[in-house]
Amino acid sequence: HGDPILEIGAGSGRVLAHLVQGGYRLVGVDISDQMLALAQRKLKVIPGASERVKLVQADILDYQDETRYPLILLTYNALMHFVEQPQQIALLKKLRSMLVEDGLIVIDLPNAVETFAADDDNAIHLERTFLNPETENMVMQQTVSSLDRVHQQLYVTWIYDEIAMDGTVKRLVAPQILRYFYLAEMQLLCQLTGLEIADLYGDYEMNPFEDGVERMIVMARAAR
Repeated sequence: HGDPILEIGAGSGRVLAHLVQGGYRLVGVDISDQMLALAQRKLKVIPGASERVKLVQADILDYQDETRYPLILLTYNALMHFVEQPQQIALLKKLRSMLVEDGLIVIDLPNAVETFAADDDNAIHLERTFLNPETENMVMQQTVSSLDRVHQQLYVTWIYDEIAMDGTVKRLVAPQILRYFYLAEMQLLCQLTGLEIADLYGDYEMNPFEDGVERMIVMARAAR
């Protein structure tokens, strides 16, 4: 699709860093200055990144940009942070206005059907362990969550326990509310905002969206 590419919810640069290494020009927008500071650190070690990447700390609904993009990315679950329907409609209308004529919006979401079929036990689950690169301490990443199936919302709390060399533990607790989307709902949102679904996939290998897949990856374009 070419560049420049706009990424909404660029965060720590997990996706953006790979794209800039591929030679693309990008604009990354995120509401968190702390996340963007992490992204900036990653970009410093990538040759030429400072000339090809612009990081912007802003709420995308308030962000002003005259550029028109051939590709706009709502990467891993980014749309889920827009919990209320008026926000979702305002966001998609805005992104529609920022596309070039044949541009594409990629919306990467979990498959809500599979998630809502799972047990809701409210237990704490260990997701992974990793080393904090700054302190070299081990960190245990855990989650506890509950589903509101009526309002299609996930209440999730991430718990990060950092264990120092002397055995003391520093805990960071990060609660969030995320909104799930079904395919029919995405089709209606696209219709309301001047978009249409061009392609639909169930995983990152671009296999079909069907029963049992983990993701719902929507490729949306301006309605024709």
